Amino acid sequence: MTWKGKTEEISGGEQDTTNLRMELTAACVALETIDEGHIVTVYSDSSYLVNCMRRGWYKKWRENGWLTRRKEPVANRDLWERLLQATQRHQEVLWRKVRGHSKSGGSHKSGNDRADELAVVAKKEAMRPSTPSSP
Repeated sequence: MTWKGKTEEISGGEQDTTNLRMELTAACVALETIDEGHIVTVYSDSSYLVNCMRRGWYKKWRENGWLTRRKEPVANRDLWERLLQATQRHQEVLWRKVRGHSKSGGSHKSGNDRADELAVVAKKEAMRPSTPSSP
């Protein structure tokens, strides 16, 4: 997260998860961490996340009892609901798609590359067997 020229890195991982769950979790944590009432821009290389929020897909899901248009349960409903709650804390949340793993430059590209590096490390940490505590 970058705010007023300062960058704060937050990362985490879970076992048995998906990229989408981690993308959603990252957006939730960022929006929950930032002080309330601001205009916030979220940059993500997840088309699904950005398109859902920009195009308002979640509105139809809620209207349909969290079912897709195929009448199947929306995957990761818990995180979509958490994300919608987190967006309510802010004056406005803007969603911007960035290319993942591309050669093009720019500050948002380097931020996305750094997020990927943090995600790889966090995944390795989450996969490591836990060691019992000493008495």
